[in-house]
Amino acid sequence: MSVSVRQNLPSKPSDVTALPVPGAAPRVERPRLSADDWERAALELIALEGVAAIAVEPLAKRLNVTKGSFYWHFTSRDALLESAIKRWEADDRGDVLERVGAGVEPRERLSRLIRLTSRTLQTHQIMAALLKSVDHPVVGPVMERVTAQRLHFLAEIFEAAGLEKAEAQHRARLAYTAYVGFMQLALAKQLPRISRGEFDMYVEHIVKLLVPDAAGASS
Repeated sequence: MSVSVRQNLPSKPSDVTALPVPGAAPRVERPRLSADDWERAALELIALEGVAAIAVEPLAKRLNVTKGSFYWHFTSRDALLESAIKRWEADDRGDVLERVGAGVEPRERLSRLIRLTSRTLQTHQIMAALLKSVDHPVVGPVMERVTAQRLHFLAEIFEAAGLEKAEAQHRARLAYTAYVGFMQLALAKQLPRISRGEFDMYVEHIVKLLVPDAAGASS
């Protein structure tokens, strides 16, 4: 007479679907992925292939897990996309504020900012990809907010240098559009390589153009 035994299966989706085999060596199971893991994987894929590449199945394959893990954390592809780019927004803003510093004089802050944003970093690759998808209903509002925050950050630097509010805003727009153009050309490898000394001279030149020698100057 045979007896069937019902196994108590876990209620949550698992990234490991195979059941243990009696007598086999213990298997080291991969921990269940967190929402953070999915967000970071999505950002890596955005940096490499753009927003259109984000889909559940390719990401699951990339992470070597089942799709069930995804649906434990997110209800849809757009829910993941929104969560991932909000993470990028927060991380990017925090990284800039930490590296540029709020306690240094305006010229030095601007110099640090130019040097930081001139480097080819993953955050710049992500931003370039997002700029190509600003018509997406999830991406558009985030990029609008990011642009406003960055312009405000730059305007504060110029106001601290002694410029009137309106002039500070004008120079913030000039500096930001120059940054976006520089970033796009650098990522497309369309900028000629220059030496470290030439780059230092470039940074100094930009700072002199944007920050007045005398507080309150308008040219």
